[in-house]
Amino acid sequence: MKRYVHIVPHVHWDREWYFSAEESRILLVNDMEEILAMLETNHDYPYFVLDGQTVVLEDYLAVKPEQKERIRRLVQEGKLIIGPWYTQTDEMVVGGESIVRNLLYGLKDCQEFGKPMQIGYLPDSFGQSAQLPQILNGFGIKRAIFWRGVSERHGTDKTEFYWVSDDGSKVLVQLFPLGYAIGKYLPTDEAKLKERMDKYFSVLDRGATTDHILIPNGHDQMPIQKNIFEVIDKLQTLYPERTFFLSRYEHVFEQLEKEEQLPVIRGEFLDGKYMRVHRSIYSTRMDIKAANARIENKVTNVLEPLAAIASTLGFPYEHRLMELIWKEMMKNHAHDSIGCCCSDLVHRDILGRFALAEERADRLITFYMRKMADAMPSDRSVDKLVVYNTLPYERNEPIEAEITTKWKAFRLVDERGESVEFEVVDETIVDPGLIDRQIVHYGNYDPFVRYTIHFRDRIPAMGYKAYLVQEAEQMNKQAPTAVEQMDTPFYTITVNENGAINIYDKQLQRTFRDVLLLEDVGDDGDEYDFSPLPGDEPINNKGVKATYSLRQNSYFAYADIAYRLPVPADLDSRKAKRNDRFLDVSIRLTVPMDQPLIDVRVRIHNEAKDHRIRMYVPTGIASTHSVADNQFGVIRRPVVDPAIDVWEQEGWDERPDAIYPMLTYVGLSDETGGIAVLTNSTREYEIVGEQRDTIAVTLLRSVGYLGKEELVRRPGRPSGIKMATPDSQMLGVNELHFALTTHRGTTEEANVAKRAKQFLTPLYTYNKLPYDAMKMNPVAFSVPYEYSLFSQQEGEVVLSAVKRSEDHRGVIVRFFNPTPQKTEASFQWHGPSSAVWRTNLNETPLAPLAIDAQQRFTVQVKPNEVQTVLVVDQERKGKDE
Repeated sequence: MKRYVHIVPHVHWDREWYFSAEESRILLVNDMEEILAMLETNHDYPYFVLDGQTVVLEDYLAVKPEQKERIRRLVQEGKLIIGPWYTQTDEMVVGGESIVRNLLYGLKDCQEFGKPMQIGYLPDSFGQSAQLPQILNGFGIKRAIFWRGVSERHGTDKTEFYWVSDDGSKVLVQLFPLGYAIGKYLPTDEAKLKERMDKYFSVLDRGATTDHILIPNGHDQMPIQKNIFEVIDKLQTLYPERTFFLSRYEHVFEQLEKEEQLPVIRGEFLDGKYMRVHRSIYSTRMDIKAANARIENKVTNVLEPLAAIASTLGFPYEHRLMELIWKEMMKNHAHDSIGCCCSDLVHRDILGRFALAEERADRLITFYMRKMADAMPSDRSVDKLVVYNTLPYERNEPIEAEITTKWKAFRLVDERGESVEFEVVDETIVDPGLIDRQIVHYGNYDPFVRYTIHFRDRIPAMGYKAYLVQEAEQMNKQAPTAVEQMDTPFYTITVNENGAINIYDKQLQRTFRDVLLLEDVGDDGDEYDFSPLPGDEPINNKGVKATYSLRQNSYFAYADIAYRLPVPADLDSRKAKRNDRFLDVSIRLTVPMDQPLIDVRVRIHNEAKDHRIRMYVPTGIASTHSVADNQFGVIRRPVVDPAIDVWEQEGWDERPDAIYPMLTYVGLSDETGGIAVLTNSTREYEIVGEQRDTIAVTLLRSVGYLGKEELVRRPGRPSGIKMATPDSQMLGVNELHFALTTHRGTTEEANVAKRAKQFLTPLYTYNKLPYDAMKMNPVAFSVPYEYSLFSQQEGEVVLSAVKRSEDHRGVIVRFFNPTPQKTEASFQWHGPSSAVWRTNLNETPLAPLAIDAQQRFTVQVKPNEVQTVLVVDQERKGKDE
């Protein structure tokens, strides 16, 4: 059979890796000129694929803005192929909204130049999320190309197949079975060329379902191959039964789409049989991983909903400021960057970008809270406390807030003048210059006092409630009192002498013992993978003597636990069984009285190298599968990968250990109940123990090299390069934030996803004073003291996003169904609206939704399906920035 060989010129542009983004930008400026010149001057050179990410154009045009028209012309002529992504995203530890925004902004960038490549092009991501077909379909993309994670045990040994998500979304996949770089630097020496191509063709022909095969002609930062026509002539001579020509990926898909019997497969792809996926990369540089989790949650759960609420009250929604935050984050979401398999210099750049994104987010959150508080009708000298709730249901729970004042005592009253009871639990002196430098400028040096208070009240859904702060003669100052054990309506919690805790669950009538036990083992791996040290024995805190204190009041219970764990200084000390360094561990537990939640903050001062630290959550539930979340859904994974018994004899590239990623939670359960870990930092877990009943949550991996060769679980060459990365030893202070929750029924039946959403969406408070260092003029309108934009009436869906639509027409509401059954999502809109539309993820209206006289609308949502609606408020159109 005659074969048609599509040679596709491309470059894979790792924006940063063992080199910095600035070094690659210099190469980019050089290489782009050669690419543009070839496309303009050689009509036989028809196409070039710019790696599917528009950040490449952004970096280039920041240096060469005068080339924009030149690029636009080539894109519109179909020669320079751009998009659809902003950056080459990771799919395992990056959240669903981040992947959606990556496509949203990538496609938006493409609009300035011409048509984007409508292919989900991810040639180097370390594994593929089961939800990617649904995300791609949400942008009208029905084709995908990737490399890593697939083996025949998914259901086919072919390299072209349909990939289906749980909701039925489907993409046609063209796999790179040998990677994206098999056509790099193709030689003109016939013997060398034939030696290479014979190896490739044997694999490509075997996996192909048509007589069309693909040779991607490019590599990492590879300049355009100027002699490609000479190479093609040589190939045609060597293989006269084949036809060779320059092409583009779409031409291969056009042939595949003619086939009627292509295989159909499902699920996530994390097999390291033919290519490495690095299953333990999820915990490399935990400081960076934790920053990403924290900022993603802050932006999607608080900032965007808060800004959307404000926009319906008359304030501008700062789209461009939001885009700047997202793009700063997404530069870090490229697979190497968020994987943290980079040089120390690059990791410092990544931390800097996250710091900038978080500072922008924090300041914008404060700005919107202040604007709404300032616009409430009252004398400008009146102090207020405003509590903001960005979940779609009313919350009546303990609230911690800060009131700053010069008064010796104050009271809180609501709009109706009714007093709200509270307890003052702490107070701190604050220099007046930190409040407003104008105060001290005029000679008033009297200090302010910042009081921390606890109270409880009902806060409206997706809205806020304001209180007046008034001077009073006295107030209840009641710090939490010392107790022997923490006791809430849900739990009795005691601390063991070694610093682990026992949790008695009053609903399940079950005790979970030795929870939060620390495990330390040697790590002879690199930034890509954990590698155990042969003969190593785990170290834990069972034998240490911890110090601890327990306190509680009517709102919260607290525990502070601290201990020092002796550990080896490095691998040499570990081999010698010599514990000559320490881990100083401190744990703060915060347990609200109103819900089954234990908030955990862990601080580890690490003095040792080359080791891994995990925390154990024993459940007593022997399990075959864990349940965790991926983007917009739930995924069940085996606690032992069946391939663990055959990987060596089958010659896998890496051992298939059951170390997995989560985004916001992981749980073990049986039909009676279970326990789950909710996370705002670490996103890596493994189910361990003789009965496979313990959730091991990775807190820290400490390694000293980007890549190493011949690892126990990853034999052969180094991944990346062998480059020293001393910063990745993670010496110094490391902080993690997660929570524990227990429940009746299974993890899915209890909708732990909804609990995780609430944990990651705290109530925010804003104390409005008559003073502020940053002055703003008042707006010409007022807002109410209490407001709710909308409320979720029924259904088990979990909110994913609330934001203003990119076209300014209204508010986007996105939600998904993490339960095993189809459900109805019903919402009642309280803000301005004129119509409701179901949209795709690109915010394109698809069909109108019926809305009743009470402004209620309902959407049917399948399991693991994400849905998006647009609520139009036409009177706001054009008022945004």
